[in-house]
Amino acid sequence: MHPTVTPTHCPYCALQCGMNLSVSGTGGAGAGVVTVLERESFPVNRGALCGKGRTAPELLAPGLRLTGPLVRDARSGRLEPAGWDEALDRVAEKLAATRSAYGADACGVFGGGGLTNEKAYALGKFARVVLGTSQIDYNGRFCMASAAAGQQRAFGLDRGLPFPLADVARTGCLLLVGSNLAETMPPALRYLTELRANGGRLIVVDPRRTRTAEQADLHLAPRPGTDLALALGLLHLVVAQGRTDEEFIRDRTSGWEETRAAVMAHWPEHVERITGVPVPRLREAVAMFCGAASSMVLTARGPEQHAKGTDTVSAWINLCLATGRAGRPLSGYGCLTGQGNGQGGREHGQKADQLPGYRKLTDPAARRHVGRVWGVDPDTLPGPGRSAYELLDALGNEVKSLLLMGSNPVVSAPRAAHVERRLRSLDFLAVADVVLSETAALADVVLPVTQWAEETGTVTNLEGRVLLRRRAVDPPAGVRSDLEVLAGLAGRLGVDRGFPVDPEEVFEELRRASAGGPADYSGITYGRLAEGEGEGVFWPCPSGNPNEIHTQIPSDDPSEAVGVHPGTPRLFLDRFGTEDGRARFVAVGHRPAAEEPDAEFPVLLTTGRVLAQYQSGAQTRRVGALNEAAPGPFVQLHPRLAARVPVADGELVAVVSRRGRAVAPARISTDIRADTVFMPFHWPGEGRANSLTNPALDPTSRMPEFKVCAVRLEPVGPLPPPPPASRRS
Repeated sequence: MHPTVTPTHCPYCALQCGMNLSVSGTGGAGAGVVTVLERESFPVNRGALCGKGRTAPELLAPGLRLTGPLVRDARSGRLEPAGWDEALDRVAEKLAATRSAYGADACGVFGGGGLTNEKAYALGKFARVVLGTSQIDYNGRFCMASAAAGQQRAFGLDRGLPFPLADVARTGCLLLVGSNLAETMPPALRYLTELRANGGRLIVVDPRRTRTAEQADLHLAPRPGTDLALALGLLHLVVAQGRTDEEFIRDRTSGWEETRAAVMAHWPEHVERITGVPVPRLREAVAMFCGAASSMVLTARGPEQHAKGTDTVSAWINLCLATGRAGRPLSGYGCLTGQGNGQGGREHGQKADQLPGYRKLTDPAARRHVGRVWGVDPDTLPGPGRSAYELLDALGNEVKSLLLMGSNPVVSAPRAAHVERRLRSLDFLAVADVVLSETAALADVVLPVTQWAEETGTVTNLEGRVLLRRRAVDPPAGVRSDLEVLAGLAGRLGVDRGFPVDPEEVFEELRRASAGGPADYSGITYGRLAEGEGEGVFWPCPSGNPNEIHTQIPSDDPSEAVGVHPGTPRLFLDRFGTEDGRARFVAVGHRPAAEEPDAEFPVLLTTGRVLAQYQSGAQTRRVGALNEAAPGPFVQLHPRLAARVPVADGELVAVVSRRGRAVAPARISTDIRADTVFMPFHWPGEGRANSLTNPALDPTSRMPEFKVCAVRLEPVGPLPPPPPASRRS
């Protein structure tokens, strides 16, 4: 019997790399050998895959994932196997009881940036229509929120990249800020290689000399928490050297005079004192960026995960606008979205302040439109609720019960020990997940749900490219889809209609709900996404003939097909997404991090990812090859700092902040600043980096300050010896 081959996409990061799944063998649901094959026709990765993508089928094995519901036994306190009716009945009863006793807002809902568009849409609808709660947000608030807020206020629209990723290889200069693509999105590294092969220049901003920084023509290593000052200093030099594009500023922007006045307070020597980046390096960066015929700035979590992340993004956008490097071919600002469906997940309603189509929950017209699609009175829709960390912080107090889907905040949230205590204090916690994560292990009910290869659905990658993931294998018999979970709960809570379990039917409703909104998917269908090589369709893509539809952001590639909009690969070439079509400068000034070093906590901590693990590690830590490559946490520190602790390479060192303590082996390296330590955040337990991080929030995006906090280091001693090998009898 020949194997079946299904084209689909990787379950991990926002590249959403194309792959083919070959399934051979028979024997019932979930059986058979699943092999990943290269899919060279998909334009984003062109066949390249990282180790996480290649090993993704291992998570389909019953021994590594959940295969049936679990319910906590009242007498033993242990999670015990249960039937689906018992589990769903328990969840519905507890949510109904909470709502009856305390009101709808005592029920919380927490989603994830890995959920498909259909699931994110249904979850937001479930919270607002079935539970009637405003208390819904998702872990994408911890990832792209500051970049989204910065793009919204500058461009009137947020799409991670306003151009295809392939354009990066063709620009003249790329300024990459706070991104280690070589480890976080390895297949995208080829675009940097091609950029340099094409004669382009690469500037990398990162406090560490990462594998990505090693590729750069110029590496700037600012003190963590000072990216805002760095961007302002570069723009000051642009103004001082007469490198602004006055025609572009006049014709396509507003607010320049206030911004110019603000940057003049950030002269080069002042910026050097703040950032630690020498003035000659600042001048070299400006010469590279402005000397090229086209230039781009791409940011990632490095400059964004701060209590001033939105202003930092605005400062980098201002640099692009002032030099005419936006709204033009091969130029512009973009955000390297992180999570698998981080873009789509923030567009269709699981975010605290949004309705589907990237509509504002406070907009009466948006409420009327979505209310009509949902068949409800728009006045019954609750208003905006708490942001992600604020919602987690309210657990056990204002929020008594929580339904959580596709997230692991015990590991991924800032001030994680506090968040774990708040989760434990809940009256009731239900978790829907693929694996028994650290958060699921705390739940009263655990609902096992399908994963990427076991379900069909759409995702939207970092370019705004809507893609179709296809079902390749059957799930285990005891597993249901998230859509089935929501439908089952809705029915038990008195809403018998409006929650279909067929993902295509959900997507058809999503199309109607998004129509006319900033993220308009109404012209996209499953049929279109499945056509040809399955390259996807870029939003906005309204329904109907593009020559007859007025869209705020027209496509640069009009379709010849009558009645079919081609999608919009490149935004802003004719006008920006604001009401007047002009991009808006936002005047910002540098301010310190929420927590600066002092005598008690004299060192800076920054956090990030490593190549072989992903996010909270709930899935990748179950894959043998990935664990072998990255078996546990570590503390990277400079030799001079190590000598002061003192600690030797490989010895345990404690990192202590005002919020907690983490212990991991020291990894001594000259690739990091002497005033800074780095920890990856993929692990729970005593090496949990997020036990240390600061939940100080950006006032606009409500993003926590993951990327910088004050710590001290304490020696712990040598690693304990491994346990003795057991003797054979």
